[in-house]
Amino acid sequence: MKTQTSFAPMLRIRNGVTDLDFYKNAFGAVEHFRINNDDGTVHVAEFDIDGAVFHIHEIYPHTQDFDPAAHTGVVTVGLFTDDVHSVFDSAIAAGARTVMPVTDFEYGYRQGELVDPFGHKWIIEKKL
Repeated sequence: MKTQTSFAPMLRIRNGVTDLDFYKNAFGAVEHFRINNDDGTVHVAEFDIDGAVFHIHEIYPHTQDFDPAAHTGVVTVGLFTDDVHSVFDSAIAAGARTVMPVTDFEYGYRQGELVDPFGHKWIIEKKL
């Protein structure tokens, strides 16, 4: 019997975050659920971008998770889309920082690299 496999990254955020609208504004992400702490800050949330699920989770002091804002590049999320320029520009308008502008590469990809407001690195890409 064939099974379906999917990949759902968990992106860590610093404690005290209350606003995750970047993902909605930048990538058109849909929020499935959110669990807040007693003070209203985000504990965990689940989103999807065109059916690709990912999670946002606060960093616990007792874990050995990296703060992405302090360790940019520990993980890079690749986001494939038909319109690299549009998605890239939306992310920048929503608060991301350009690392590398959208470029066509000789290995057959159009891609641009950015860092979101929480320190996560993204490559917005399309196979040409």
